[in-house]
Amino acid sequence: MRNDAIIIGGSFAGLSAAIQLARANRSVCVVDTGTPRNRFASASHGFFGQDGLPPYEMLATAREKVAAYPSVRFVDSAAVQANADEGGFAVTLADGRRLLGRKLALAFGLKDTLPDIPGVTERWGQTVLHCPYCHGFEFLGRPLGVLSVLPLSVHQAQLIPEWGPTTFFLNGGAIPDEPTRALLAARHVTIETAPIIGLEGDAPKLDGVRLADGRLVEIAALYLAPRTSFQSDIASQLGCALENGPVGPVIKTDAMKLTSVPGVYAAGDITRPMHNATFASADGVMAGTAIHRELVFQPLAA
Repeated sequence: MRNDAIIIGGSFAGLSAAIQLARANRSVCVVDTGTPRNRFASASHGFFGQDGLPPYEMLATAREKVAAYPSVRFVDSAAVQANADEGGFAVTLADGRRLLGRKLALAFGLKDTLPDIPGVTERWGQTVLHCPYCHGFEFLGRPLGVLSVLPLSVHQAQLIPEWGPTTFFLNGGAIPDEPTRALLAARHVTIETAPIIGLEGDAPKLDGVRLADGRLVEIAALYLAPRTSFQSDIASQLGCALENGPVGPVIKTDAMKLTSVPGVYAAGDITRPMHNATFASADGVMAGTAIHRELVFQPLAA
C-alpha cells in the first residue's frame, strides 16, 4: 500500500501536518520514536489554550485526536533511510520494514548538545533552560543567569533581564569587547568571568553556580543556547538543502515548507532558527495543507 503521505516525526509539527491531511481524507502514516525535544520540561507555556500543560499530555491528546481519523495510522519506530522511487518515496524503518508514500514530510526534530558542566543535564528543561518565553514568567523577579556558549549568548544576556536581575557567566571565556560590555551594562547585566565548577542545589532545583574561586552565585534559573543537531540524517540522505542557523543546521524550505527536493516537505524546529511548540505546530499546518494541494494539483503516478 502506498500512502498519500508519510510523516517522519509525531510531535507538534508532525501531528499538525497529519491532521490537515486526515481532514482531507488522505492516507497518512506517521512514524514516531516518542522522543520529542521538549520531553524534559514538566510544562509547556505560551501554546494557545494549552498554557502550563505537560508536553507529553498535550501530545497524547493530539495523537488521540489524529488517530480518530480512519485514514491515519501510526508506526512507533525510527525511520532510518528514505529515498525517491517511481511512485514517490520509500522509507525504511529500524526493523527493516519499508513504507511507501507519494509525499514525504520531515518533522523529526532536533537534539540539544549541552555544555559539559556538572549539574546541567539533570536540570535541563526545569531550571536550566533555553527559552524565556517558554520558561521565564515562572522565575519572574528572581536572580537569573546566562551561560556564554555561542555568540548568540550575548543576545540572550541582554534579553533575560526582562524577567529578573541577570548574571552573564563567561566560564573562563573571552571578555566581551567594550561596545558589547556597554550594551550589557545598559541592561544592568553583571559579567562573571571565573570558570564554573558546577551547579548546586537539590536537582532539578537550582541554588546557584559554584565558581572555581569558591564563590557561589545564587540564581534560580540558568539560560543557555545549546548547539543543536538533527535527530535523523534523512534530510541529508534525500539531498535536501541545508543552511547554517545560529545554533546549528536547519533544512531550507520555501514559504509552503517545501524543501529543495520535490515532494519533500519539512516542518518545525528543523527548519527555523527560533524554536517553540507554537511555531512548530504552525509549520506543520502549512506543510500538511501544502502537501494536500500538491496531491490534488500535481499528483504523481500511483
